[in-house]
Amino acid sequence: MLLRNVCGLQQFNSVAESVRNWKTKPSDNENLALYSLYKQATIGDVNIAAPSATDVVSSAKFKAWTGRKGMSQDDAKKQYIDMANQLQSKYA
Repeated sequence: MLLRNVCGLQQFNSVAESVRNWKTKPSDNENLALYSLYKQATIGDVNIAAPSATDVVSSAKFKAWTGRKGMSQDDAKKQYIDMANQLQSKYA
C-alpha cells in the first residue's frame, strides 16, 4: 500500500511538473479546476481565510478550492492526473 502511494505521488508530481511547462495556458475554467485539484491534493481542505472580494483572481481560486472540500487527497491526485492527461494534447 505504501509503495503504491509513493508511485502515485511520483506520478502526480511528474504530471504537475509537465502542466507547468505546457506551451499554452488552459482556459480560465480549466486552470481553476487544475488549481483546485492541485491544492486539494497537496494540502487538503482549504486552510486559509477567504481573500477580499475585491481580489477577483484570489477569490475565484479560493472558491474553486473550497468546492473540493471533503475530497480525499488521493482522489484529488487521481482527478488531477486524469484532467491533465485529457488536456495534454490541447496545451502541451
